[in-house]
Amino acid sequence: MSLEPEDFPLVTDKSQELLNEKQVVDYEAHRIEFVRWLIHLGKNPELAEGYGRDTIRATAYRTDQFARQVWTEQEGGYTVAFTHAHADAYMTELLYSDNSATHKANTQKALKRLFKWRTHEKGDKEWEPERTFSNTNNDAGPREFLTIEERKRIREAALEYGSIPSYNSIPVTERDSWKAHLAQRFGKPKSEVTAEDWNRANSWKFTSMTWASLDCGLRPIEVERAKVSWVDVENSVLRIPKEDSAKNEGNWVVALSDRTADALGRWIDERERYEKYDDTDALWLTREGNPYQTQSLRRLLKKLCGIAGIATENRRMSWYALRHSTGTAMTHERDLAAAKAQLRHKSEQTTMKYDNAPVEHRRDALERMG
Repeated sequence: MSLEPEDFPLVTDKSQELLNEKQVVDYEAHRIEFVRWLIHLGKNPELAEGYGRDTIRATAYRTDQFARQVWTEQEGGYTVAFTHAHADAYMTELLYSDNSATHKANTQKALKRLFKWRTHEKGDKEWEPERTFSNTNNDAGPREFLTIEERKRIREAALEYGSIPSYNSIPVTERDSWKAHLAQRFGKPKSEVTAEDWNRANSWKFTSMTWASLDCGLRPIEVERAKVSWVDVENSVLRIPKEDSAKNEGNWVVALSDRTADALGRWIDERERYEKYDDTDALWLTREGNPYQTQSLRRLLKKLCGIAGIATENRRMSWYALRHSTGTAMTHERDLAAAKAQLRHKSEQTTMKYDNAPVEHRRDALERMG
């Protein structure tokens, strides 16, 4: 999937409110040039390697926030000639803010990309920040995480989520209330609820989506882009082509358990009955016919946690929790090489964060070591 600058936030509404018409034109040209560089060269200019969609989007938003602060609090007006002094002042203000360490570290990374672009394309000197911000959680491994036991409970919850009893198992006196439930769920009059709606309520969609993500560590963007053509049920693998992969880094063959392959096969057979899939190869769509994205997946996971009895208070929980748990489990069960291949990492350094044995595993090792 090719990326274009227009796919990302160039001139946000907040920035447009601060600028006159000609400034908007100039700022947009500046942003197009910067984002195009991020797409094609930003990660490694020497190898013509760009960043992935999510990184570019986050960078675009954070550098736009930086620009607005420069205009309103430092320069007192519009400029795109951003300087190291601008960046240092911005990071100093952020230091004393209530923002998280993660936000501060990610903002600094975004500004480093901005000045890396200015170094390569404008001849500016490289920016060396006065202070370094780091995400203190990184050394402790992934922040969003499921244990092996929790993974099993999520897998079981995905069998239960959205399901209802079979029609024949429900007493006649209770069928009317179940019809009312289905009418509300599918947005139709109770009198129009059919046997097909009953089968649809026990769909394999959520099961297949959750199980595939548990097996393959699917990123939200990969759930969004997933296609029927990826699925090889016979060989129990997903075949993700380079143009659909999250970071456009190569073609990937990712292992599936036989249970997951079976669930995907059942869902592919089922999806043929739904009109909204007639003109698309999309593997999963929402009830409204849209691809699943970060927020809808977060809501789904929280519902699955509720069914599974997994507490989410004081705990970050997004779809990445499934991915991180896959990396850690695969590292413990096999090795870093297996985790690297399953998670589709280009660099072993990225996979290293999953090589943190839980304290109980280390304690058992000490007992065995004597």
